[in-house]
Amino acid sequence: MGSAGLPEAPIGGIPPPGVPAPPAGWRERLLARIIDGAPFVVLHWILSFLFYAAFAPEGGDQVRDPRVLPGLFAGLIAFGAYTLYDYALHRRSGRTLGKKVMGIRVVPCGAAPEPGGLLKRAVLYPGVLLTVGIPVLNLPAAVFGFLMGLSILLDGPLLRGFHDRVAGTLVVKDLG
Repeated sequence: MGSAGLPEAPIGGIPPPGVPAPPAGWRERLLARIIDGAPFVVLHWILSFLFYAAFAPEGGDQVRDPRVLPGLFAGLIAFGAYTLYDYALHRRSGRTLGKKVMGIRVVPCGAAPEPGGLLKRAVLYPGVLLTVGIPVLNLPAAVFGFLMGLSILLDGPLLRGFHDRVAGTLVVKDLG
């Protein structure tokens, strides 16, 4: 056993005992998130532009930023959709389109993850983006999202993020 009671790092691509395949690397996971997230970021930009054009006060308001409310609505729609996408695809096949492109998938770590666990996983990682545009929560959410990603790097050989631990999942290379 390695540090913190985790199995030793894979040697020559052989997964640790009890792990169905070698754990996916952080680069593969990051690229999969970028592939998955890019359309939703574009959707957020488009919705922000449309909502701002439709709801911005005439002449501008010097007291408050007129972009806050349209940006908040755009964020709720775009990143809410991303959270649902993440949950639905992981529940159906264990992988999103980004994970499919990168050849990785989410699998149970121990017992099979329950739908509630996968929902927690989706809300904890991409769901934190729902707070984009809320002035009080913007910075704490960004820090939380950074720490979630950092938790993957600091986990050791299995590279399980906090969201993976909560859901009882592990991201592995897709051997099938």
